[in-house]
This record gives sequence, C-alpha cells and structure tokens, in this order.
Amino acid sequence: MEKELKEKLDKVVLLINDMMVDPDIDIEYCIPEIATTTDTCDVNGDPYILVKYVISEYNTPTRKIRLGKTYLDYTAEKIADLVTFSIEQFKSEIDSVQMG
Repeated sequence: MEKELKEKLDKVVLLINDMMVDPDIDIEYCIPEIATTTDTCDVNGDPYILVKYVISEYNTPTRKIRLGKTYLDYTAEKIADLVTFSIEQFKSEIDSVQMG
C-alpha cells in the first residue's frame, strides 16, 4: 500500500473513532496495514468497515461499508463523513424496523 493512501486511511480510522461514540454501535475495521480488528478480514479485497448495531444479545444487524476506489479518491475527512453518514442511515433503518 502506498504511503499517501496509508496515511489517509489511518486518519480515516481516527476520525471515525472520534465521531462515532455510540454504545449501541460496534465498529470493526478490515483495512490491511492500518487496522484489522475483524476476525474474518479479507486482506485481498477492498478495505472495509463492518458496523454492528447491538440491539440485544441475539439481535445484532451488521452492515459492511466497502472503501472502494471511489471512496479512496476523497479526502480523509470526506471519507469519514460518508462512513458516519452511512452508519447513521443504517441505525435509522434498523430503528424504524424495530419500532414498526
């Protein structure tokens, strides 16, 4: 991985960790050479962020946010904003289903 991209992704992880302080949301990273906190990280594919919304012990919906080429062309701040927006949308979708 090139140095510039590595620095950008490192900054993205820091920004997301700062922005997403929610006890119901677990975030796992599969970004080789930066952060790999998921057990099933596919280091050969696109880097991704796995979001888990912990509703109960037995109900934990997940969403995988892939950081493909389009995402990686943006600045670290823009990527972090897009990811946090996607996480908020995901949480809203699950809440609307839960509340009926």
